[in-house]
Amino acid sequence: MQNLPRNIARLIAIARVFARYDVIGPLIEIGLVPAWLGPAHWFAGRNRGALRPGERLSRAARELGPSFIKMGQALATRADLVGEEIAGDLAQLQDRLPPVPGAEARAVIEAEFGRPVGELFASFDDEAVAAASIAQVHFAVTAAGAPVAVKVLRPGIEKVFARDLDVFAWLADLAERTQPRLRRLKPREVIATLARSIGFEMDLRLEAAAAAELARNFADDPGFRVPPVDWQLTGKRVLTLGRVEGIRIDHREALLAAGRDVRAVLVNAAASFFNQVFRDGFFHADMHPGNLFVADDNAIIAVDFGIMGRLDRRTRYFLADMLLGFLSGDYKRVAEVHFEAGYVPPDQSLDDFTQACRSIGEPLLGRPLAEISLGRLLAQLFEITEQFHMETQPQLLLLQKTMLIAEGVGRRLDPTVNMWELAQPLIEAWMRENRGPEARVRQSVEDVARAVAQLPRLIVGLERMSTDLAEGGLKVHPDSLREVTDALRRQRSAAEWPLWILIAVLLAALLIIR
Repeated sequence: MQNLPRNIARLIAIARVFARYDVIGPLIEIGLVPAWLGPAHWFAGRNRGALRPGERLSRAARELGPSFIKMGQALATRADLVGEEIAGDLAQLQDRLPPVPGAEARAVIEAEFGRPVGELFASFDDEAVAAASIAQVHFAVTAAGAPVAVKVLRPGIEKVFARDLDVFAWLADLAERTQPRLRRLKPREVIATLARSIGFEMDLRLEAAAAAELARNFADDPGFRVPPVDWQLTGKRVLTLGRVEGIRIDHREALLAAGRDVRAVLVNAAASFFNQVFRDGFFHADMHPGNLFVADDNAIIAVDFGIMGRLDRRTRYFLADMLLGFLSGDYKRVAEVHFEAGYVPPDQSLDDFTQACRSIGEPLLGRPLAEISLGRLLAQLFEITEQFHMETQPQLLLLQKTMLIAEGVGRRLDPTVNMWELAQPLIEAWMRENRGPEARVRQSVEDVARAVAQLPRLIVGLERMSTDLAEGGLKVHPDSLREVTDALRRQRSAAEWPLWILIAVLLAALLIIR
Protein backbone atom coordinates (compact mmCIF):
# COMPACT_ATOMS: atom_id res chain seq x y z
CA MET A 1 0.00 0.00 0.00
CA GLN A 2 1.51 3.29 -1.11
CA ASN A 3 0.22 5.14 1.99
CA LEU A 4 1.58 2.55 4.43
CA PRO A 5 4.42 4.72 5.85
CA ARG A 6 2.05 7.67 6.30
CA ASN A 7 -0.58 5.42 7.91
CA ILE A 8 1.95 3.95 10.33
CA ALA A 9 3.18 7.43 11.29
CA ARG A 10 -0.38 8.57 11.89
CA LEU A 11 -1.11 5.40 13.84
CA ILE A 12 1.82 6.08 16.15
CA ALA A 13 0.50 9.60 16.79
CA ILE A 14 -2.95 8.15 17.49
CA ALA A 15 -1.46 5.57 19.85
CA ARG A 16 0.30 8.30 21.83
CA VAL A 17 -2.98 10.16 22.38
CA PHE A 18 -4.82 6.95 23.24
CA ALA A 19 -2.06 6.07 25.70
CA ARG A 20 -2.26 9.50 27.30
CA TYR A 21 -5.95 8.90 28.04
CA ASP A 22 -5.44 5.21 28.91
CA VAL A 23 -7.89 3.84 26.36
CA ILE A 24 -5.66 1.38 24.49
CA GLY A 25 -6.33 -1.51 26.88
CA PRO A 26 -10.14 -1.45 26.47
CA LEU A 27 -9.82 -0.97 22.71
CA ILE A 28 -7.53 -4.00 22.44
CA GLU A 29 -10.01 -6.05 24.48
CA ILE A 30 -12.86 -5.33 22.09
CA GLY A 31 -10.62 -5.78 19.05
CA LEU A 32 -10.71 -2.22 17.71
CA VAL A 33 -6.92 -1.83 17.71
CA PRO A 34 -4.23 -4.50 17.22
CA ALA A 35 -2.68 -6.05 20.31
CA TRP A 36 0.82 -4.96 19.30
CA LEU A 37 -0.16 -1.39 20.21
CA GLY A 38 -0.27 -2.41 23.87
CA PRO A 39 3.21 -1.07 24.75
CA ALA A 40 2.20 2.39 23.45
CA HIS A 41 1.70 3.54 27.05
CA TRP A 42 5.49 3.80 27.24
CA PHE A 43 5.32 6.91 25.04
CA ALA A 44 3.29 9.03 27.41
CA GLY A 45 1.93 9.14 30.90
CA ARG A 46 -1.65 8.34 31.78
CA ASN A 47 -4.43 10.91 31.99
CA ARG A 48 -6.97 8.69 33.60
CA GLY A 49 -8.31 10.31 36.73
CA ALA A 50 -11.72 9.01 37.78
CA LEU A 51 -13.11 8.95 34.25
CA ARG A 52 -14.83 5.93 32.71
CA PRO A 53 -13.24 4.36 29.59
CA GLY A 54 -15.91 5.94 27.36
CA GLU A 55 -15.29 9.39 28.80
CA ARG A 56 -11.55 9.02 28.28
CA LEU A 57 -12.15 7.84 24.73
CA SER A 58 -14.32 10.92 24.10
CA ARG A 59 -11.54 13.23 25.27
CA ALA A 60 -9.00 11.43 23.11
CA ALA A 61 -11.31 11.76 20.09
CA ARG A 62 -11.67 15.50 20.64
CA GLU A 63 -7.89 15.91 20.82
CA LEU A 64 -7.35 13.88 17.63
CA GLY A 65 -9.72 16.07 15.63
CA PRO A 66 -12.76 15.98 13.33
CA SER A 67 -12.36 12.47 11.91
CA PHE A 68 -12.16 10.90 15.34
CA ILE A 69 -15.10 12.87 16.63
CA LYS A 70 -17.15 11.44 13.77
CA MET A 71 -15.76 7.96 14.43
CA GLY A 72 -16.67 8.28 18.10
CA GLN A 73 -20.20 9.28 17.19
CA ALA A 74 -20.41 6.30 14.83
CA LEU A 75 -19.19 3.94 17.57
CA ALA A 76 -21.91 5.33 19.84
CA THR A 77 -24.33 3.31 17.69
CA ARG A 78 -22.33 0.09 18.16
CA ALA A 79 -23.15 -1.08 21.68
CA ASP A 80 -22.74 -4.61 20.33
CA LEU A 81 -19.10 -3.77 19.57
CA VAL A 82 -17.95 -1.40 22.33
CA GLY A 83 -20.39 -2.23 25.12
CA GLU A 84 -23.36 -0.26 26.37
CA GLU A 85 -21.44 1.92 28.83
CA ILE A 86 -18.85 3.14 26.31
CA ALA A 87 -21.56 3.61 23.67
CA GLY A 88 -23.55 5.73 26.12
CA ASP A 89 -20.55 7.94 26.89
CA LEU A 90 -19.68 8.34 23.20
CA ALA A 91 -23.28 9.36 22.48
CA GLN A 92 -22.56 12.50 24.50
CA LEU A 93 -19.56 13.38 22.30
CA GLN A 94 -20.40 16.79 20.91
CA ASP A 95 -19.13 18.04 17.59
CA ARG A 96 -17.54 21.34 18.73
CA LEU A 97 -14.24 22.84 17.60
CA PRO A 98 -12.74 26.35 17.62
CA PRO A 99 -13.96 28.31 14.58
CA VAL A 100 -11.72 29.45 11.75
CA PRO A 101 -11.39 33.26 11.36
CA GLY A 102 -14.26 35.09 9.68
CA ALA A 103 -11.98 36.16 6.81
CA GLU A 104 -11.43 32.50 5.87
CA ALA A 105 -15.17 31.84 5.95
CA ARG A 106 -15.74 34.84 3.69
CA ALA A 107 -13.14 33.49 1.25
CA VAL A 108 -15.00 30.17 1.04
CA ILE A 109 -18.29 31.96 0.31
CA GLU A 110 -16.74 34.18 -2.36
CA ALA A 111 -15.04 31.21 -4.04
CA GLU A 112 -18.35 29.32 -4.06
CA PHE A 113 -20.42 32.08 -5.68
CA GLY A 114 -17.77 34.13 -7.47
CA ARG A 115 -18.99 37.37 -5.89
CA PRO A 116 -17.94 39.46 -2.87
CA VAL A 117 -19.75 38.74 0.39
CA GLY A 118 -20.83 42.40 0.42
CA GLU A 119 -22.85 41.84 -2.74
CA LEU A 120 -24.43 38.63 -1.48
CA PHE A 121 -25.43 39.84 1.97
CA ALA A 122 -26.47 43.19 3.42
CA SER A 123 -24.50 42.22 6.53
CA PHE A 124 -22.37 39.25 7.57
CA ASP A 125 -21.10 38.55 11.11
CA ASP A 126 -17.47 37.46 11.07
CA GLU A 127 -17.78 35.80 14.48
CA ALA A 128 -19.21 32.28 14.14
CA VAL A 129 -22.14 31.39 16.39
CA ALA A 130 -21.39 27.65 16.18
CA ALA A 131 -18.43 25.61 14.98
CA ALA A 132 -18.28 21.86 14.38
CA SER A 133 -15.79 19.48 12.80
CA ILE A 134 -16.92 20.02 9.22
CA ALA A 135 -18.49 23.48 9.13
CA GLN A 136 -19.31 26.58 11.14
CA VAL A 137 -22.31 28.92 11.19
CA HIS A 138 -22.43 32.72 10.84
CA PHE A 139 -25.43 34.99 11.16
CA ALA A 140 -26.14 37.31 8.23
CA VAL A 141 -28.87 39.37 6.58
CA THR A 142 -29.65 38.88 2.91
CA ALA A 143 -29.83 41.71 0.40
CA ALA A 144 -33.61 41.39 0.66
CA GLY A 145 -33.44 41.96 4.41
CA ALA A 146 -34.09 38.40 5.61
CA PRO A 147 -32.14 37.24 8.70
CA VAL A 148 -30.35 33.97 7.89
CA ALA A 149 -27.82 31.49 9.25
CA VAL A 150 -24.97 30.72 6.83
CA LYS A 151 -23.20 27.37 7.19
CA VAL A 152 -19.70 27.33 5.68
CA LEU A 153 -17.38 24.35 5.23
CA ARG A 154 -14.00 24.59 6.95
CA PRO A 155 -11.17 25.27 4.48
CA GLY A 156 -9.20 22.11 3.64
CA ILE A 157 -11.55 19.83 5.59
CA GLU A 158 -11.64 17.28 2.74
CA LYS A 159 -7.90 16.58 3.07
CA VAL A 160 -8.17 16.15 6.84
CA PHE A 161 -10.88 13.52 6.53
CA ALA A 162 -9.23 11.79 3.55
CA ARG A 163 -6.04 11.25 5.59
CA ASP A 164 -7.78 9.70 8.58
CA LEU A 165 -10.38 7.74 6.62
CA ASP A 166 -7.49 6.06 4.80
CA VAL A 167 -6.09 5.00 8.19
CA PHE A 168 -9.51 3.77 9.32
CA ALA A 169 -9.96 1.73 6.13
CA TRP A 170 -6.49 0.22 6.55
CA LEU A 171 -7.24 -0.80 10.15
CA ALA A 172 -10.66 -2.19 9.20
CA ASP A 173 -9.08 -4.32 6.49
CA LEU A 174 -6.42 -5.49 8.97
CA ALA A 175 -9.12 -6.35 11.52
CA GLU A 176 -11.14 -8.43 9.05
CA ARG A 177 -8.07 -10.34 7.91
CA THR A 178 -6.62 -11.03 11.35
CA GLN A 179 -9.73 -11.13 13.59
CA PRO A 180 -12.30 -13.59 12.16
CA ARG A 181 -14.72 -12.90 15.01
CA LEU A 182 -14.99 -9.27 13.87
CA ARG A 183 -16.02 -10.10 10.30
CA ARG A 184 -19.66 -10.40 11.36
CA LEU A 185 -19.48 -6.74 12.41
CA LYS A 186 -18.33 -5.72 8.92
CA PRO A 187 -15.67 -3.18 9.93
CA ARG A 188 -14.85 -2.35 6.31
CA GLU A 189 -18.51 -1.71 5.58
CA VAL A 190 -18.80 0.43 8.71
CA ILE A 191 -15.89 2.60 7.56
CA ALA A 192 -17.34 2.80 4.05
CA THR A 193 -20.67 3.91 5.55
CA LEU A 194 -18.87 6.51 7.65
CA ALA A 195 -17.01 7.76 4.57
CA ARG A 196 -20.29 8.08 2.64
CA SER A 197 -21.91 9.91 5.55
CA ILE A 198 -19.02 12.36 5.79
CA GLY A 199 -19.06 12.83 2.01
CA PHE A 200 -22.76 13.65 2.26
CA GLU A 201 -22.10 16.19 5.02
CA MET A 202 -19.40 17.88 2.95
CA ASP A 203 -21.82 18.66 0.13
CA LEU A 204 -24.15 21.22 1.66
CA ARG A 205 -26.52 21.03 -1.30
CA LEU A 206 -27.47 17.56 -0.09
CA GLU A 207 -28.10 18.86 3.41
CA ALA A 208 -30.30 21.58 1.91
CA ALA A 209 -32.28 18.90 0.06
CA ALA A 210 -32.71 16.92 3.30
CA ALA A 211 -33.99 20.03 5.08
CA ALA A 212 -36.45 20.70 2.27
CA GLU A 213 -37.74 17.10 2.36
CA LEU A 214 -38.20 17.14 6.12
CA ALA A 215 -39.98 20.50 5.89
CA ARG A 216 -42.34 19.14 3.26
CA ASN A 217 -43.14 16.10 5.44
CA PHE A 218 -44.17 18.42 8.30
CA ALA A 219 -45.80 21.16 6.26
CA ASP A 220 -49.14 20.60 8.03
CA ASP A 221 -47.73 19.90 11.49
CA PRO A 222 -47.66 22.97 13.78
CA GLY A 223 -45.57 21.18 16.41
CA PHE A 224 -42.40 20.78 14.35
CA ARG A 225 -40.67 23.22 12.00
CA VAL A 226 -37.69 23.34 9.68
CA PRO A 227 -36.12 26.68 8.63
CA PRO A 228 -36.53 27.45 4.91
CA VAL A 229 -33.61 27.01 2.50
CA ASP A 230 -32.39 30.03 0.52
CA TRP A 231 -31.42 28.15 -2.63
CA GLN A 232 -29.91 31.23 -4.28
CA LEU A 233 -27.33 31.42 -1.49
CA THR A 234 -26.68 27.68 -1.21
CA GLY A 235 -23.94 25.70 -2.94
CA LYS A 236 -21.60 22.77 -2.34
CA ARG A 237 -19.66 24.56 0.39
CA VAL A 238 -22.26 27.07 1.63
CA LEU A 239 -25.78 26.51 3.02
CA THR A 240 -28.12 29.39 3.87
CA LEU A 241 -31.20 28.78 6.02
CA GLY A 242 -33.71 31.06 7.67
CA ARG A 243 -32.51 32.15 11.10
CA VAL A 244 -34.05 30.30 14.04
CA GLU A 245 -35.54 32.19 16.96
CA GLY A 246 -35.97 29.99 19.99
CA ILE A 247 -34.53 28.57 23.22
CA ARG A 248 -32.35 25.46 23.27
CA ILE A 249 -34.47 22.48 24.22
CA ASP A 250 -32.19 21.45 27.10
CA HIS A 251 -32.27 24.89 28.77
CA ARG A 252 -35.12 23.94 31.09
CA GLU A 253 -34.84 26.94 33.42
CA ALA A 254 -34.79 29.38 30.49
CA LEU A 255 -37.83 27.65 29.00
CA LEU A 256 -39.76 27.92 32.25
CA ALA A 257 -38.71 31.54 32.75
CA ALA A 258 -39.96 32.37 29.24
CA GLY A 259 -43.33 30.76 29.99
CA ARG A 260 -42.91 27.67 27.81
CA ASP A 261 -45.04 24.62 28.65
CA VAL A 262 -42.47 21.85 29.18
CA ARG A 263 -45.03 19.07 28.86
CA ALA A 264 -46.32 20.52 25.58
CA VAL A 265 -42.73 20.68 24.33
CA LEU A 266 -42.26 17.01 25.23
CA VAL A 267 -45.51 16.07 23.47
CA ASN A 268 -44.33 17.86 20.31
CA ALA A 269 -40.89 16.23 20.53
CA ALA A 270 -42.36 12.76 20.97
CA ALA A 271 -44.89 13.19 18.16
CA SER A 272 -42.38 14.63 15.72
CA PHE A 273 -39.85 11.86 16.35
CA PHE A 274 -42.48 9.13 16.03
CA ASN A 275 -43.84 10.62 12.81
CA GLN A 276 -40.37 10.96 11.32
CA VAL A 277 -39.50 7.32 12.02
CA PHE A 278 -42.76 5.46 11.43
CA ARG A 279 -44.97 7.73 9.33
CA ASP A 280 -42.31 9.06 6.94
CA GLY A 281 -39.33 6.73 7.31
CA PHE A 282 -37.03 9.78 7.13
CA PHE A 283 -35.64 11.08 10.39
CA HIS A 284 -33.21 13.61 11.79
CA ALA A 285 -30.38 11.43 13.09
CA ASP A 286 -28.42 14.06 15.01
CA MET A 287 -31.00 15.26 17.51
CA HIS A 288 -28.68 16.43 20.25
CA PRO A 289 -29.90 19.47 22.24
CA GLY A 290 -27.79 21.93 20.26
CA ASN A 291 -29.83 21.13 17.15
CA LEU A 292 -33.29 21.56 18.70
CA PHE A 293 -34.93 24.83 19.71
CA VAL A 294 -38.31 25.71 21.21
CA ALA A 295 -40.45 28.45 19.65
CA ASP A 296 -42.89 30.77 21.45
CA ASP A 297 -45.77 28.34 20.79
CA ASN A 298 -43.82 25.31 22.16
CA ALA A 299 -43.12 23.98 18.67
CA ILE A 300 -39.80 22.22 18.05
CA ILE A 301 -37.48 23.85 15.50
CA ALA A 302 -34.72 21.61 14.14
CA VAL A 303 -31.42 22.63 12.55
CA ASP A 304 -28.36 20.81 11.10
CA PHE A 305 -29.57 18.20 8.62
CA GLY A 306 -26.21 16.69 7.70
CA ILE A 307 -27.01 13.30 9.25
CA MET A 308 -30.39 11.86 8.30
CA GLY A 309 -31.72 8.32 8.51
CA ARG A 310 -34.06 6.39 6.23
CA LEU A 311 -36.19 3.33 6.96
CA ASP A 312 -38.11 1.59 4.21
CA ARG A 313 -41.65 0.44 4.89
CA ARG A 314 -40.58 -3.16 5.45
CA THR A 315 -38.11 -2.10 8.15
CA ARG A 316 -40.70 0.11 9.83
CA TYR A 317 -43.13 -2.81 9.95
CA PHE A 318 -40.39 -5.03 11.36
CA LEU A 319 -39.70 -2.47 14.09
CA ALA A 320 -43.38 -2.12 14.90
CA ASP A 321 -43.92 -5.88 15.16
CA MET A 322 -40.74 -6.34 17.19
CA LEU A 323 -41.51 -3.55 19.68
CA LEU A 324 -45.12 -4.66 20.00
CA GLY A 325 -43.93 -8.21 20.68
CA PHE A 326 -41.62 -7.03 23.45
CA LEU A 327 -44.25 -4.81 25.08
CA SER A 328 -46.88 -7.59 24.96
CA GLY A 329 -44.50 -10.37 26.06
CA ASP A 330 -44.81 -12.31 22.79
CA TYR A 331 -41.13 -13.22 22.48
CA LYS A 332 -41.79 -15.94 19.93
CA ARG A 333 -43.16 -13.26 17.60
CA VAL A 334 -40.15 -11.04 18.31
CA ALA A 335 -37.86 -13.90 17.24
CA GLU A 336 -39.99 -14.74 14.20
CA VAL A 337 -39.87 -11.22 12.77
CA HIS A 338 -36.07 -11.27 13.03
CA PHE A 339 -35.99 -14.45 10.96
CA GLU A 340 -38.63 -13.18 8.53
CA ALA A 341 -36.65 -9.99 7.96
CA GLY A 342 -33.50 -12.03 7.28
CA TYR A 343 -31.63 -10.35 10.13
CA VAL A 344 -30.91 -13.68 11.83
CA PRO A 345 -29.60 -16.45 9.53
CA PRO A 346 -32.05 -19.32 8.93
CA ASP A 347 -29.58 -21.91 10.28
CA GLN A 348 -29.95 -20.46 13.79
CA SER A 349 -32.38 -21.87 16.33
CA LEU A 350 -35.68 -20.01 16.57
CA ASP A 351 -36.28 -21.40 20.05
CA ASP A 352 -32.85 -20.32 21.30
CA PHE A 353 -33.30 -16.84 19.88
CA THR A 354 -36.76 -16.66 21.48
CA GLN A 355 -35.16 -17.46 24.83
CA ALA A 356 -32.56 -14.73 24.31
CA CYS A 357 -35.32 -12.21 23.50
CA ARG A 358 -37.15 -13.30 26.64
CA SER A 359 -34.07 -12.49 28.71
CA ILE A 360 -34.34 -8.89 27.47
CA GLY A 361 -38.10 -8.53 27.60
CA GLU A 362 -39.02 -10.13 30.93
CA PRO A 363 -37.55 -7.30 33.03
CA LEU A 364 -39.80 -4.92 31.06
CA LEU A 365 -43.01 -6.92 31.25
CA GLY A 366 -45.65 -5.27 33.37
CA ARG A 367 -43.69 -2.06 33.81
CA PRO A 368 -45.39 1.18 32.76
CA LEU A 369 -44.28 2.60 29.43
CA ALA A 370 -42.92 5.63 31.27
CA GLU A 371 -40.19 3.43 32.77
CA ILE A 372 -39.15 1.75 29.52
CA SER A 373 -36.29 3.01 27.33
CA LEU A 374 -36.81 1.81 23.76
CA GLY A 375 -33.31 2.95 22.86
CA ARG A 376 -31.88 0.82 25.66
CA LEU A 377 -34.06 -2.10 24.60
CA LEU A 378 -32.60 -1.96 21.09
CA ALA A 379 -29.08 -1.65 22.52
CA GLN A 380 -29.59 -4.80 24.63
CA LEU A 381 -30.98 -6.61 21.61
CA PHE A 382 -27.87 -5.82 19.59
CA GLU A 383 -25.71 -7.13 22.45
CA ILE A 384 -27.04 -10.68 22.01
CA THR A 385 -26.57 -10.73 18.25
CA GLU A 386 -23.04 -12.11 18.14
CA GLN A 387 -23.95 -15.63 19.26
CA PHE A 388 -26.69 -15.77 16.62
CA HIS A 389 -24.50 -14.35 13.81
CA MET A 390 -26.91 -11.49 13.18
CA GLU A 391 -25.24 -9.13 10.75
CA THR A 392 -24.96 -5.43 11.43
CA GLN A 393 -27.97 -3.36 10.33
CA PRO A 394 -26.62 0.20 9.97
CA GLN A 395 -30.06 1.80 9.64
CA LEU A 396 -31.20 0.24 12.93
CA LEU A 397 -28.00 1.21 14.72
CA LEU A 398 -28.47 4.81 13.64
CA LEU A 399 -32.07 4.70 14.84
CA GLN A 400 -31.04 3.21 18.19
CA LYS A 401 -28.48 5.98 18.74
CA THR A 402 -31.08 8.61 17.82
CA MET A 403 -33.63 7.07 20.19
CA LEU A 404 -31.15 7.22 23.06
CA ILE A 405 -30.37 10.87 22.35
CA ALA A 406 -34.07 11.75 22.07
CA GLU A 407 -34.82 9.99 25.35
CA GLY A 408 -31.95 11.88 26.98
CA VAL A 409 -33.39 15.18 25.79
CA GLY A 410 -36.76 14.20 27.22
CA ARG A 411 -35.26 13.30 30.60
CA ARG A 412 -33.54 16.70 30.79
CA LEU A 413 -36.86 18.44 30.25
CA ASP A 414 -38.83 16.34 32.72
CA PRO A 415 -37.30 13.23 34.32
CA THR A 416 -40.74 12.06 35.48
CA VAL A 417 -42.16 11.73 31.95
CA ASN A 418 -41.28 9.24 29.22
CA MET A 419 -41.65 10.54 25.66
CA TRP A 420 -42.93 7.16 24.44
CA GLU A 421 -45.79 7.35 26.94
CA LEU A 422 -46.73 10.72 25.47
CA ALA A 423 -46.58 9.25 21.97
CA GLN A 424 -48.70 6.23 22.96
CA PRO A 425 -51.92 7.46 21.24
CA LEU A 426 -49.96 7.96 18.01
CA ILE A 427 -48.34 4.55 18.38
CA GLU A 428 -51.69 2.82 18.91
CA ALA A 429 -53.33 4.62 15.98
CA TRP A 430 -50.42 3.81 13.67
CA MET A 431 -50.48 0.17 14.75
CA ARG A 432 -54.20 -0.13 14.02
CA GLU A 433 -53.77 1.58 10.65
CA ASN A 434 -50.68 -0.30 9.53
CA ARG A 435 -50.37 -3.57 11.48
CA GLY A 436 -53.96 -4.55 12.27
CA PRO A 437 -55.81 -7.42 10.50
CA GLU A 438 -57.38 -5.16 7.87
CA ALA A 439 -54.05 -3.47 7.21
CA ARG A 440 -52.35 -6.84 6.71
CA VAL A 441 -54.96 -7.90 4.17
CA ARG A 442 -54.62 -4.55 2.39
CA GLN A 443 -50.85 -4.92 2.40
CA SER A 444 -51.07 -8.41 0.89
CA VAL A 445 -53.26 -7.09 -1.92
CA GLU A 446 -50.84 -4.23 -2.55
CA ASP A 447 -47.90 -6.66 -2.64
CA VAL A 448 -49.64 -8.83 -5.23
CA ALA A 449 -50.56 -5.78 -7.31
CA ARG A 450 -46.99 -4.56 -7.14
CA ALA A 451 -45.68 -7.94 -8.24
CA VAL A 452 -48.13 -8.08 -11.14
CA ALA A 453 -47.04 -4.58 -12.16
CA GLN A 454 -43.51 -5.93 -12.52
CA LEU A 455 -44.58 -8.47 -15.14
CA PRO A 456 -43.88 -6.24 -18.17
CA ARG A 457 -40.25 -5.94 -17.07
CA LEU A 458 -40.20 -9.68 -16.46
CA ILE A 459 -41.36 -10.25 -20.01
CA VAL A 460 -38.70 -7.96 -21.41
CA GLY A 461 -36.11 -9.70 -19.28
CA LEU A 462 -37.24 -13.10 -20.57
CA GLU A 463 -36.98 -11.94 -24.16
CA ARG A 464 -33.47 -10.58 -23.55
CA MET A 465 -32.50 -13.78 -21.78
CA SER A 466 -33.67 -15.90 -24.68
CA THR A 467 -31.61 -13.76 -27.07
CA ASP A 468 -28.53 -14.10 -24.88
CA LEU A 469 -29.01 -17.85 -24.59
CA ALA A 470 -29.48 -18.22 -28.32
CA GLU A 471 -26.31 -16.25 -29.00
CA GLY A 472 -24.49 -18.52 -26.57
CA GLY A 473 -25.62 -21.67 -28.28
CA LEU A 474 -28.62 -22.50 -26.09
CA LYS A 475 -31.87 -21.79 -27.91
CA VAL A 476 -35.42 -21.39 -26.70
CA HIS A 477 -38.05 -22.51 -29.15
CA PRO A 478 -39.62 -19.35 -30.64
CA ASP A 479 -43.14 -20.80 -30.62
CA SER A 480 -42.84 -21.71 -26.95
CA LEU A 481 -41.50 -18.31 -26.05
CA ARG A 482 -44.25 -16.61 -28.03
CA GLU A 483 -46.94 -18.65 -26.29
CA VAL A 484 -45.55 -17.84 -22.86
CA THR A 485 -45.20 -14.10 -23.47
CA ASP A 486 -48.65 -13.89 -25.06
CA ALA A 487 -50.12 -15.68 -22.08
CA LEU A 488 -48.35 -13.35 -19.70
CA ARG A 489 -49.68 -10.31 -21.50
CA ARG A 490 -53.22 -11.69 -21.43
CA GLN A 491 -53.04 -12.53 -17.76
CA ARG A 492 -51.29 -9.32 -16.69
CA SER A 493 -54.47 -7.25 -16.69
CA ALA A 494 -56.71 -9.92 -15.19
CA ALA A 495 -54.12 -11.22 -12.74
CA GLU A 496 -55.97 -14.56 -12.66
CA TRP A 497 -52.94 -16.80 -12.22
CA PRO A 498 -51.04 -17.08 -8.99
CA LEU A 499 -47.61 -15.58 -9.42
CA TRP A 500 -45.83 -18.82 -8.65
CA ILE A 501 -47.51 -20.47 -11.68
CA LEU A 502 -46.30 -17.64 -13.94
CA ILE A 503 -42.77 -18.06 -12.65
CA ALA A 504 -42.94 -21.82 -13.15
CA VAL A 505 -44.03 -21.32 -16.77
CA LEU A 506 -41.13 -18.96 -17.37
CA LEU A 507 -38.66 -21.47 -16.01
CA ALA A 508 -40.17 -24.26 -18.07
CA ALA A 509 -39.88 -22.17 -21.23
CA LEU A 510 -36.17 -21.71 -20.66
CA LEU A 511 -35.73 -25.48 -20.56
CA ILE A 512 -37.27 -26.01 -23.99
CA ILE A 513 -34.34 -26.51 -26.34
CA ARG A 514 -34.77 -26.76 -30.04
